[in-house]
Amino acid sequence: MTELSLLHGPLHAALLVAVVLGTGVLLLRRGRPWWTRRVPVAAAGALLLVAAVWLLLDVTHPWPDPLPLDAYAWIGVGLLAPVLLAVGWAGRRWWVRVLGAGAALLVVLGAADGVDAVYGSFPTLATALQLPMPDEVDARTVLDAAVPAAAAAPAGLPAGPLAQTWHPPQDLPAHGAVTQVAIPGTRSGFTARPAWIYLPPAYLTAHRPLLPVLVLIGGQPGSPRDWLDGGRLAQRMDDFAAAHAGLAPVVVMPDALGGEVADPLCTDSALGHADTYLAQDVVDWVDHDLQVDQDTAHWAVGGLSYGGTCALQLAVAHPTLFPTFYDASGQQGPTLGDPQRTAQAAFGGDAAALAAVDPLQELRGRVYPGSAGYLVVGTQDPGYAAQQRTVAAAATAAGMAITATQLPGRHEWKVWGDGLTDALPWLAHRTGLTS
Repeated sequence: MTELSLLHGPLHAALLVAVVLGTGVLLLRRGRPWWTRRVPVAAAGALLLVAAVWLLLDVTHPWPDPLPLDAYAWIGVGLLAPVLLAVGWAGRRWWVRVLGAGAALLVVLGAADGVDAVYGSFPTLATALQLPMPDEVDARTVLDAAVPAAAAAPAGLPAGPLAQTWHPPQDLPAHGAVTQVAIPGTRSGFTARPAWIYLPPAYLTAHRPLLPVLVLIGGQPGSPRDWLDGGRLAQRMDDFAAAHAGLAPVVVMPDALGGEVADPLCTDSALGHADTYLAQDVVDWVDHDLQVDQDTAHWAVGGLSYGGTCALQLAVAHPTLFPTFYDASGQQGPTLGDPQRTAQAAFGGDAAALAAVDPLQELRGRVYPGSAGYLVVGTQDPGYAAQQRTVAAAATAAGMAITATQLPGRHEWKVWGDGLTDALPWLAHRTGLTS
């Protein structure tokens, strides 16, 4: 039951039907005053609440991008139900009140599923409830005890793609594993939530190869687990590994925010030292706690939306550490909505300090002959598509090898997850995994 889809299929359809039936139950009441007075009052109240939500988001800017209209429509449906319940509460029998409360709850749940369907963040009931994942293991079982590592290129053979020298052993598992770990902000002082790690089947063998590393960053608002939930990261990596003798990158999903709606702009500022955390603390932890290829020429960084912007920033600021990046629907630079607000919050109003960490500015002043990026954006995401073109042009002019593509969809997981699947062969080649 927990694996039932919330985006399509019988549970999703049932929730949509529940919205219609629940709203019908809440409206079902005879009498002219009900239809001419109370129902219009309820509708006006719901509209005012939606307007209040819009104003709150517009004033507080918890994230730079506005919600799409269909998200607001579903929020309005969800708010209308309790308002109808409230205006029709007086004078009703107890069982009618119970029936109305149940109907309102069903409408709210269905509306929540409607909002979820806009982005696809929680594709199943299990992800919505944040239940343990089927391939989740205790970190101590895979990280504490080191095992003999097979050389990436055996002695006597020329160095080359790992797939050419790797021979899958008999103990190769069919699937990889995910685990949650704490990566402290030792140097940065950054207060990060626990990170998630994906370990491919080859890593779980008795003589593991030295695999490349992909640091993958989520969006804002969000959490490090989002790539596993909305992005189905483990399934995508397992599919790739199944076609490559158990080989896939080790994927590290750190917290680049410090909170669900925090926005430290992926740089070092008054909002937090996110750059130092990602480029030093996370890297140090990977070097110390994971048996991986420590040649950062075989490392990559990627992300979606905020995480895509962050991947671009890290690749531009630290090209020897992250010479390869995947940018899914990222912006062209760090922002809290407008330059003045961003500079004020992060650098006390110092516009020059903000410009110094703007990747477009950095690209104008350096060359990056060894760097490459894979950019993806939705065909129905015009604002981000325009920014993708700007980034692609600037990166290409700075010497980067850029692949830019568009996929059907909006600013949603359908684009970001499928984009990563499409980019995996490119990433595997860039990181020395395959030819």
